[in-house]
Amino acid sequence: MHVLVIGAAGTTGRLVVRSLAENIQHLVKAMVRRTDQMAEMEKLGARPVLADLEQDFSYAMNDVNAVIFAAGSGSSTGPEKTTAVDRDGAVKAIDLAVSHGIERFVMLSSMGADQPDAGPESLRHYLQAKHDADLHLMKSGLSYTIIRPGALTNEPGSGKIEAAARVENRTNSISRADVAEVLVQSLLAEKTESRIFEITGGHVPISEALSGI
Repeated sequence: MHVLVIGAAGTTGRLVVRSLAENIQHLVKAMVRRTDQMAEMEKLGARPVLADLEQDFSYAMNDVNAVIFAAGSGSSTGPEKTTAVDRDGAVKAIDLAVSHGIERFVMLSSMGADQPDAGPESLRHYLQAKHDADLHLMKSGLSYTIIRPGALTNEPGSGKIEAAARVENRTNSISRADVAEVLVQSLLAEKTESRIFEITGGHVPISEALSGI
């Protein structure tokens, strides 16, 4: 696949780019906002494209047939940026994917996005933004996968997870490395198409977990 990674310069996004670039089945375009981020993407084996979710980025969708949306506003920004990136940016990416005839769209969402009002008050705006983006993707007609991880850590990946429509132990965290690998493997895992599922750290190899959701 020719894959566009949106949010490629983020912590999880860089791991996604690296994993994709190591797989000969994929050619990778890495969307970044700053010119000083382009060299790193090239070193990881991707072709960088300079674009901003809050501006016109339609050209970034050229010559790809799959998108991984791993962008996020970050914990240090306010609600306006969360709305602009996590909701509106995602919605624009989905609409552009439709207009470009892109076949596959994998969305990095969040556990709790199914019921934003039930989350901690400090997270409700973020979860609502993710909820709205997920709903837009579900209605888009694209072949989608929506992945909702639990709390993220920077620990090394174990290659093992728990994956289910609703995981049993919702307090378990998961490493960003394992989340990135789930995003990448979901591109070609037929069982993940038109599916929404949660993931946490666990004891089942990623490929096996994805085949059993």
